[in-house]
Amino acid sequence: MTHELSHDLLFGDNLGISKGKLNQWFGIFCNIGMGVPSSTMFKRYHMEHHVHQGDAEMDQDIPTAWEGRFFTNTPLKAIWLLLQPAFYALRPTFVRPKKMFPMDMVNTFVIICSDSLVVHFFGWKSLLFLVASTLLGMGFHPVAGHFIAEHYVFPGDKVETYSYYGPLNWICWNVGYHNEHHDFPRIPGWRLPQVRAIAPEYYNNLPRHKSWTYVLWKYVTDSDIGPYNRVVRGNHAVKGE
Repeated sequence: MTHELSHDLLFGDNLGISKGKLNQWFGIFCNIGMGVPSSTMFKRYHMEHHVHQGDAEMDQDIPTAWEGRFFTNTPLKAIWLLLQPAFYALRPTFVRPKKMFPMDMVNTFVIICSDSLVVHFFGWKSLLFLVASTLLGMGFHPVAGHFIAEHYVFPGDKVETYSYYGPLNWICWNVGYHNEHHDFPRIPGWRLPQVRAIAPEYYNNLPRHKSWTYVLWKYVTDSDIGPYNRVVRGNHAVKGE
C-alpha cells in the first residue's frame, strides 16, 4: 500500500484537496503500527529510484560498497535479509540525506505519538512486537521476496528488472508486475495485468521469477549472489566505492 501511495495512485483529486496530499496523508496513516516513520521520506527516495534507476549516486535502492563487501556468505546474507528494512531506511540517511520537509516532520510526529500510545497502554513489548513484525514482513517473509526479485541480477541473466506473475500478487497490489510498473509508473497496480495483456510481445519473453520464496532462498544460499548483484550506472561500479 505504501508503494502505491508513493506514486499517488490510490486517491484522485477530491473535495478540493490534491491527490498528492490525500495520498500522502493516507500514507502517514498506513505508517502507524510499523514503529518507524518512513512513508513520506520513502516517497521522495522512491521517485528518484524511478527517475535514476541504477545511478550510483541517486538511486538509494542500490546497496553500498560496504554492504557488498561485508555480507558475502550465507549467515551474513541471512542477517542482511532480516535487517533489510533497516538498511532500506537508514542507507539514504547516511549516503544521501535529505532536508526534512513539513510533511516529513508530521510523519515523524504522528509515528512518535502512536508509538507512545502503544507503550502507554500496552507496554514496550508491544512496540517491540510491531517493529519486529516490520522487520520480518520486509525481510524473511515470502511476500518480501519482491524486494530482492525486482532488481537483483541472477546469474545467467542480463536484465536488471524482473517481474513475477504468481498468486502473491493478489495480496500485494500486483507489485510483481515490476517491468510493467517501471515502464508505466502512473498506472495503478490493479491495472498492470492489462498492460501485459495489451503488449505481450514486450513482456512474455523477458526473464521472470516464478517464486518469491525461492528468490529469498537462492539469494541467501547461492555464493554467486549478494548485494553486489545490481546493475549500476555512473563512474563507480558500486555505490560508495
